Amino acid sequence: MKRLTLISLILALFVSFSSYAQQPGERRQRPVERKEWFKELRQYKHDFLTKELKLTKEQQESFFPLYDEMESSVYQLQKQTRDIEHRVRNTKGEISDLEYEKASEAMFEIKGKEADIEMKYYPKFKKALTPKQMFMLKIAERKFTNELMMQDSRMRAGKHK
Repeated sequence: MKRLTLISLILALFVSFSSYAQQPGERRQRPVERKEWFKELRQYKHDFLTKELKLTKEQQESFFPLYDEMESSVYQLQKQTRDIEHRVRNTKGEISDLEYEKASEAMFEIKGKEADIEMKYYPKFKKALTPKQMFMLKIAERKFTNELMMQDSRMRAGKHK
């Protein structure tokens, strides 16, 4: 659950930083570039998980559509929560305590909702993966997140030299 949040945060940060680096005329291309970047990242994650879990072709075909569906559900939930947060944060004028309360409630509830989504997919994953692979999935996801963070650090270090 934490790694999905972290991955989404990393993705959101990449998207945010890339938008600042673009020139005004380039902004029209941004949605296409973002989609391609997400597609490449998803493929990279598929390849990473395939290797780490030693998935067969059959397992890949049954597991990844479910996994992508789960990640998409979590992403949509996170996007809705971020939208609420941004709406309250960027409201001009007075914001009522009730609005703050509802926004903060959504922000605090998200982890539980993410866990609910993951648990909904757990029995589906069990049909595609062995018990050992199920166990290794969480470890592989953390390893993937760590790998992304290390690559990001290396890229940022290279840019600041």
